[in-house]
Amino acid sequence: MSLTDREQGASSSPATPPPAGGRRGGPTVADVVRALTTGELPVRVTGYDGSAIGPADSGITLSICSERGLTYLLTAPGDLGMARAYVSGDLQLHGVHPGDPYEALRVLKDELRVRTPSLAEGLALVRGLGWERLLPPSPPPQEAQPRWRRVMNGLRHSRLRDSTAISHHYDVSNAFYEKVLGPSMTYTCAVFHSPDDTLEQAQAAKYDLVAGKLALKPGMRLLDVGCGWGGMVRHAAREYGVKALGVTLSREQARWAQAAIEREGLTELAEVRHLDYRDAPRQQFDVVSSIGLTEHIGVRNYPAYFGALRDRLRPDGRLLNHCITRADNRAPHRSGAFIDRYVFPDGELAGPGRLISEIHDVGLEVHHEENLRQHYALTLAAWCRNLVENWDFCVSEVGQGTARVWGLYMAGSRLAFETNGIQLHQVLATRNGPAGQTSYPLRPDWTP
Repeated sequence: MSLTDREQGASSSPATPPPAGGRRGGPTVADVVRALTTGELPVRVTGYDGSAIGPADSGITLSICSERGLTYLLTAPGDLGMARAYVSGDLQLHGVHPGDPYEALRVLKDELRVRTPSLAEGLALVRGLGWERLLPPSPPPQEAQPRWRRVMNGLRHSRLRDSTAISHHYDVSNAFYEKVLGPSMTYTCAVFHSPDDTLEQAQAAKYDLVAGKLALKPGMRLLDVGCGWGGMVRHAAREYGVKALGVTLSREQARWAQAAIEREGLTELAEVRHLDYRDAPRQQFDVVSSIGLTEHIGVRNYPAYFGALRDRLRPDGRLLNHCITRADNRAPHRSGAFIDRYVFPDGELAGPGRLISEIHDVGLEVHHEENLRQHYALTLAAWCRNLVENWDFCVSEVGQGTARVWGLYMAGSRLAFETNGIQLHQVLATRNGPAGQTSYPLRPDWTP
């Protein structure tokens, strides 16, 4: 069977021919889509050449708007090519908002079946389209360098390279984050007692849960590594009278957080510094929290990372580590191409078993862990709603391409949490005395 006469499926309309003046005798965009998929298409696909394929009443249309868009898809198969075309505007999704393309991603994930053409089919396709289709266009400016080129900024997870990676993601625009994250400026999983809770209620509940697990009391000293915009630092100081220090590799986060501390009158108790966690003060703190940092440090660095946190924790002190994990301990640590190039360069995730083992192996004792996977799906849905509601402002602040990256990333992450592709684990541990002594109670002393 040739590339141009493949069966379309009962519910799919046939590929339409290109308009007069288009490439004659060559495959249309619809032909290319048919060659790369099998079965009935779940969405309508239209091409810049006037061709179309898929059910006209699907409710979602994927439009390949230019030759460059098609070339992106062909030269970087998978999520990277799709991301390049979508972020550049050469691929449009109709029927969903760019701030929350969740429904389109869900349908494509559940129902689109991709196939690899045979060698003969592939050669025929390329000959018909033109060999220039094998030359990838320059990627959109939002894309980070490939891993092999990042060596110019140092080895993976060196101080300079980590700083560059953090800046790529977090130093976008504080005004943009204010609209997406809401008043708490909290960029980590919230805790919902009910799906009807507001995002602010759920973020406050998360901080209270962390505070309860750490048994915060007035006068205690808290170190919060990877503190973001200082949400935990400010909450601990304001609600529990704790003397809290936060450190972050993002200069913009530190600037915003310190201004918020001053605005809220918390300067006697709270401080945020622009600092690598490895350079945090070496004094011993009563408690240490790490909420959303572990994803950035590299799995091979877990021993040094947890060792550094242990060394800053007094005997009998508590550590709370909150981070995204794989769903099992066999999955690859490195993220996919889209996340690595557009969202978290050099980000790595391990399974929860690896995480707990590494905490134990540096001499800490794990007492409790819980999976907040479903809570993160709800959190991401709320962030997407904020992005949709503030779309025009966000685009004016960071540009159409970056706003599209965020909508795609957050909706895709929501889907991954919902389907148990990734999880969010909180692990509570103590640094015991030399003979194993600990004041940790026989049963948890916080409200789950």
